[in-house]
Amino acid sequence: MSRLRWWRRHDEIPVVELGRTNPVRFAIVLLLVLAVALYFGFTKHVPFRHGYRLNAVFSSAVNIKGKSPVRIAGVNVGKVTSIKREGDAGLVSMEIESRGLPIHADATAKIRPRIFLEGNWFVDLQPGSPSAPTLHSGSTLPITQTADPVQLDQVLDALNSDTRANLQNFLIGYGDGLTRKPNAEEDAEQDPIVRGVNGAQAVNKAYQRGPASLRGGAVDTQAVTGTEQHDLSKLVASIGKVSAALNVHEQQLGELIENFNTFFAEFAAQSGPLRATVAELPSSLRSIDRGLASLDASFPPTRAFAHDILPGVRATPAAVAASIPWIEQVRASLGPRELGGVAKGLVQATPSLARLTSEQTPFYAQTELFNKCLTKVMIPAGNTRLQDGPNTSGVENYKEFWYGLVGLAGIGQSFDGNGTFTHFLLGSGGPSVRSAATSLQGSHTKGLKLLAHASLPPLGTRPAFPSSEPAYQPLVPCYKQTLPNFNGPQASGPADGSG
Repeated sequence: MSRLRWWRRHDEIPVVELGRTNPVRFAIVLLLVLAVALYFGFTKHVPFRHGYRLNAVFSSAVNIKGKSPVRIAGVNVGKVTSIKREGDAGLVSMEIESRGLPIHADATAKIRPRIFLEGNWFVDLQPGSPSAPTLHSGSTLPITQTADPVQLDQVLDALNSDTRANLQNFLIGYGDGLTRKPNAEEDAEQDPIVRGVNGAQAVNKAYQRGPASLRGGAVDTQAVTGTEQHDLSKLVASIGKVSAALNVHEQQLGELIENFNTFFAEFAAQSGPLRATVAELPSSLRSIDRGLASLDASFPPTRAFAHDILPGVRATPAAVAASIPWIEQVRASLGPRELGGVAKGLVQATPSLARLTSEQTPFYAQTELFNKCLTKVMIPAGNTRLQDGPNTSGVENYKEFWYGLVGLAGIGQSFDGNGTFTHFLLGSGGPSVRSAATSLQGSHTKGLKLLAHASLPPLGTRPAFPSSEPAYQPLVPCYKQTLPNFNGPQASGPADGSG
């Protein structure tokens, strides 16, 4: 009777069966283990899981294929997972390892060959600037941030017969420029260090000034880094955007190169005038250096002026706001109801005013004569100090006039208290006094002698009465009349009344 080879789970396994193994089951398990080991050995990828994924749109993805490496700074950080068509472009999907992260919004990608003419290609990824936002997994770089490699056939297509002829002309001209020696006229404009040598020798001697130029280059390099943090990275990012835009517009860029070719051809046709212009450059550059030195010297005062004007500039808005109401009032005052009407009236009155001005000319002439009379006759006479013996006051004549008025007012105070009127008592008694013949012009008493009674006998006259009357000259201007000698011999006069 044969033994049963199958038993229930709850049955005890016979001791004789414990040392036996099913070879089919063992082979299946071994194959599964080998398959898993080979998968991990070759793919190095955990199934059903993926890392950071990045997509990039290229105008042509012919040269790239799946599992092509993705490199950052020459280091593999991922691989290409898939390539598919998207319109007229190719969409390349990449899986990036953690060491290649983070990827920023301004990142760029280029398809480049590993070794020239080898035929293997990789994606050269630039992760972007730290100041740009970080892209999340699954993001796509646009075509403006990607670039395709230049193929050898494209280079050969560019080197057509015209291009090769231009290259030959360039090499011939370049060689001529390096080997030809300048003539006397050209040599006179050169620096002494390069006179009498050809272009190549002049280039070699130019290295003697290398330290100074390198020092200036170092200064320029330091200046390019900027004054604030991330200035250089922003500059590089901006240049990258410009280069990406140029890469998109390949046709326009090709047309630009062709136009440049035409431009340089015309430029080469004017080699004679250009040579003369270049010969004038040293003297022009020296003048420019002097001008720049003067400009540099003017910067400190300009900077100080700009610093000093800042408070005024800050106050300008407030001043403008404050002046707007004034401007409105001025505009209203210039209206026809105000100054505009006044101006209209002045226009109408101008002919009358001009006529009045012309008619005042004779008046101004008489006023001038009167002013001269005041200046040369009346004012000097008023400023004269009269000598009157013991009665001399010692003050100017015009002051004595006012003193007399004050005395006259004092005499009149006994009458009305204000000194307005003065009363003189006249009598019929006393000695008679007879005057000389009068000379009042236009009077009926001219040539007559006047009689009067005095209270007391006169002691004399001061100044002395002249023996003859001074000449009367009514047609001679006042300012030409001769002033009398107020304090002359006749100023005291006789005191015995004989005069």
